Amino acid sequence: MHAPIPSSILSTVPFPSGALLVVPFAVTSFVAFLLVATAGLHGRHSFDSSEGVQKVHVGDTPRIGGLAILLGLVAALLLVPAGSSRLFLLTLVAAVPAFVSGFVEDITGRVGVNERLLASMLSGFFAWLLTGYRLDHVALPFVDPLLSLPVISVAFTAFAVGGVANSLNIIDGFNGLAGGSAAIGFGALAFIAAQVGDSELAMLALAVLLVLLGFLLLNFPFGLIFMGDGGAYLVGFLLAWVSVMLPARNPEVSVWAPVLVAAYPVVETLFSMIRRLSRRMSPGEPDRAHLHSLIHLNIVERYFSGLDPRLSNGLVSPFCWTFAAAPALAACLLYGDASLLRLLFIGLFFFYALLYRFVVTRRVQSPSGAAAGR
Repeated sequence: MHAPIPSSILSTVPFPSGALLVVPFAVTSFVAFLLVATAGLHGRHSFDSSEGVQKVHVGDTPRIGGLAILLGLVAALLLVPAGSSRLFLLTLVAAVPAFVSGFVEDITGRVGVNERLLASMLSGFFAWLLTGYRLDHVALPFVDPLLSLPVISVAFTAFAVGGVANSLNIIDGFNGLAGGSAAIGFGALAFIAAQVGDSELAMLALAVLLVLLGFLLLNFPFGLIFMGDGGAYLVGFLLAWVSVMLPARNPEVSVWAPVLVAAYPVVETLFSMIRRLSRRMSPGEPDRAHLHSLIHLNIVERYFSGLDPRLSNGLVSPFCWTFAAAPALAACLLYGDASLLRLLFIGLFFFYALLYRFVVTRRVQSPSGAAAGR
């Protein structure tokens, strides 16, 4: 376990100004409100149809919440103290490919998942190019020698960043799910960064947290606006890149601490890939067999069937937030213990499998007559 942090180190982390605590939240929620209020003007291009295998919302809803998130981050950048602004700026610049690929998909519907994944990996490569940070070890004896080679290390970093960004997009299926899960993650990253005296990273993570809270004001629980692919890939990239920088800048933090922080979307993605491959399906083929989809079908619709559809949609998220919060809390408490964090991640994967099985056994008959979760 990590040693207690001296108070002298904690005192080096400046408390954010009132403006930094309020403005990113306010700008994001205000822009999101404007996008909802003017949906009649841009809905032809921005509405997310309620049709599709993974669609569970009611009616047409703007899916360009990523624009509000981006503008909230820009507002935060303008308020961050000068000593912390450079890292913030470079991170936002690197995020451009990930955001643009997702936002263009939100508007046109013509950017495939492979292209968005590659764009997110490109953002990871640009982030390394601009900052010099990369994953050069993962506390695994059979992997670390390979990661000592810069070419392999950079490629692995880009791949990991793209994978985490894509995983957040995968869980973006219900009101508040992706935004709330990411907010939990950034809260944990900000806490750990503050604990080790990394004020720049703590400020960056806190700013993203406040922006997400502003977005959630209109996204949860009624889903007045969606994060969209632009928002999901932007926030997913930021979650991944802050997770790369935290142990790279602070050796006392294990690389497995950020893995636990992002465990929910990562485990969901890995489990889904294994599940689909075992059924001879493409790993990227959409379906309604994700854990969050089954919670909606087999628990919310079963036990809360009388609720308004918009509210029942949002009711899925608190179940999943619990799964996101538990490992994030463990990371905050044990951020320096690589062995224990690694064991917790492995245990979490098996717990997820048991939880998935439990939810499947609660299945109810879908409108088509087929049991949900098969």
